[in-house]
Amino acid sequence: MDIAFTVRLPVDGTSVPFVRGLCRQALEHLGVERTAVDEVTLALTEACANVVHHAGEHAEYEVQVAISDALCRISVFDDGDGLEPEALPDATGRSPLGGGGLRLMQALVDRLSFRHESDGRHRVTLDKRLSSPPPQLRLVDPV
Repeated sequence: MDIAFTVRLPVDGTSVPFVRGLCRQALEHLGVERTAVDEVTLALTEACANVVHHAGEHAEYEVQVAISDALCRISVFDDGDGLEPEALPDATGRSPLGGGGLRLMQALVDRLSFRHESDGRHRVTLDKRLSSPPPQLRLVDPV
């Protein structure tokens, strides 16, 4: 089963735990292992907190979540100033902007990307490979 949803949220601190909870519930519903759930939701929290902290006076932002058996892809769109890909930490972990949150997101997901969209918005995409827990063995009484 796949789950996908898009939410538009106000650029304020109360939106972050809301979208984090939605994502967590979807991942748990699909039986994703707890470590992956925690890593995805922490990376999402950081991405959304960055929007709230850096988006300026923009009124809202958008989060798209798509979860399949193999992959969770989250895209966070905002109308702020965006982030240049050069700001990502290099192999030594250094970033020209400090980038503690960027390093955290990079460590938690398999792929982190930034893109300036043609409509003027900025997109941060988090990709995390998923594995479901092994199926539960059921003991069947012989008939």
